[in-house]
Amino acid sequence: MITVNGVELCLQSFGDTDAPPILMIGNSMLNWPAELCQRLAEEGPRFVIRYDLRDTGRSTTMDPDAPQYTLRDLVADVPGLLGALDLPRAHVVGFGVGGWIAQLVGLDHPDRVVTLTLVATRPTAPGPNDPDLPEHSPALMSHLMSAPEPDWGDRASVVEYMVETGRRYAGSGQYPEAEVRETAGRIFDRTRAIAPGSADLPKRHRANQLATTFAALDSGERWRERLGDITAPTLVIHGAEDPFFPFGNAEALAKEIPRSELLSLPATGQELPRRDWDTIVEAVLRHTSTG
Repeated sequence: MITVNGVELCLQSFGDTDAPPILMIGNSMLNWPAELCQRLAEEGPRFVIRYDLRDTGRSTTMDPDAPQYTLRDLVADVPGLLGALDLPRAHVVGFGVGGWIAQLVGLDHPDRVVTLTLVATRPTAPGPNDPDLPEHSPALMSHLMSAPEPDWGDRASVVEYMVETGRRYAGSGQYPEAEVRETAGRIFDRTRAIAPGSADLPKRHRANQLATTFAALDSGERWRERLGDITAPTLVIHGAEDPFFPFGNAEALAKEIPRSELLSLPATGQELPRRDWDTIVEAVLRHTSTG
């Protein structure tokens, strides 16, 4: 646990602290499988850090109905975390929401970023996408809007809900149900309770942690028009069949960020399936050999 900007962030590291550092940003640290992090650490070698954003995992939790922070606060946590670890700079890798944070770190704190890797993300904040960019899959959104909510206090119910929802985010490749089920259980078990307050708060917080799309978070000013100012070499990795942030979003990122490279993962959605790990590890290690 590290205190940054008045909150506690839970992190885990892999590898030798003297190796080039890679900061992995997702929603919770479990977006980045431990075995994948270990491979990056050993095969690099790299010093790999993953962490829980505010309101996820073991990091500081707040009222799920009224988060008292913004997307820019999550961005500010990154240089704060690097400072707490005595790391002047790092290779920054962001998945999904973490990709928004990574883009803004590259724009607002360029001196802290050696390279950027953007995975399964887009260049716009929550809400309607820009007219020239593809929106969420209608089929996926129909499912998300109509699927019955689980009993957020019941582990089996929540795990089943997450497994079936994960299936909708996946591409046409074989769905790794057993791995998703195991991760879902770990996410449920790591949810930090809120106290004091209503007995229902932990359940509502768990719902916020597991089902949030960050739609209610204040994202501040747009940043897509600033992408040309990113100076860090950038690798964009994206599932060719991502139904949440369709592939056109990755193409826009790669086109609008200077010195960027685009890597497509065939038959993959918004996920990091084991079948893609060889490709991802090779690409990230090659990219982070810069600097």
